[in-house]
Amino acid sequence: MKIEIPNWLIIFGGYGQIFTAIIYPYIRHKVFDWYNDVKQLKPLNQEIAKTYGRYIQGLNFSFGLIAILLPNDLKNGTHLALAITGLIGAYWVGKVVTQIAYYPMYQIPQKLIFKSGSYFMNFLFILFSVVFTWLFVYNLLNQ
Repeated sequence: MKIEIPNWLIIFGGYGQIFTAIIYPYIRHKVFDWYNDVKQLKPLNQEIAKTYGRYIQGLNFSFGLIAILLPNDLKNGTHLALAITGLIGAYWVGKVVTQIAYYPMYQIPQKLIFKSGSYFMNFLFILFSVVFTWLFVYNLLNQ
């Protein structure tokens, strides 16, 4: 039985990834007080931390654009579709595993907006993991 992945789901995942890229600086600043923590590092380590933050933001945005602009290409069974969906799927599965393994040890501010935002972001991360892993398996089976 072949289950087709709807384009709307891929596109929704794309918009969600762009949303995470846009909201990322706000979360770092308002929820985690990240910038004050980074200031305690040596100057080179500050720049490395900021650079990796930008990489994360850029990847989320880029993955979102790919999903929005090329949903059919992400499920066409080519080697490139397999590679891209594998990369995006592994990225988000890694994020979810990290979230489960390490983040529960830390407290986020208990304001309602941060608490509900935390649940929403976790929902998105799981959604991205499922959609892009599903796409990867779909492409793998259609080689």
